[in-house]
Amino acid sequence: MTDHNGTTVTHRRYLPYSHAHYGGDLVDGAYGLGLFGDVATELCIRTDGDEGLFASYTDVQFKAPVKAGDVVEATGVIVRTGARSRTVEFTLAVVCRADPERGDSAAVLLDPPIVATTATGTVVVPPRTAP
Repeated sequence: MTDHNGTTVTHRRYLPYSHAHYGGDLVDGAYGLGLFGDVATELCIRTDGDEGLFASYTDVQFKAPVKAGDVVEATGVIVRTGARSRTVEFTLAVVCRADPERGDSAAVLLDPPIVATTATGTVVVPPRTAP
């Protein structure tokens, strides 16, 4: 069994205003969970040559709002490698945010980024077959 601990994947996305579901241009938390699924898929492809299957979350924390006009970064790091399972720690960070008070298209780079969501999940991959 190969130890994949530390393997990291990051995806970055702009959240268009069409994704706002709530007042204040807020985007629902499920959007970030969807990004975590995409990150987990790439992790499985990189480590096991298969898309794998997201089995469960053991923890999800919504720490700050995500808004339309944000640029977010979803990162997953494998922290435990089992025979067929991988435990992944996820972070969704807001790296840029719209600044409509300065103008319709104004935005700022956030330094440091805002951690919006954290989660821990488990993915499973098919058993390895002999070559």
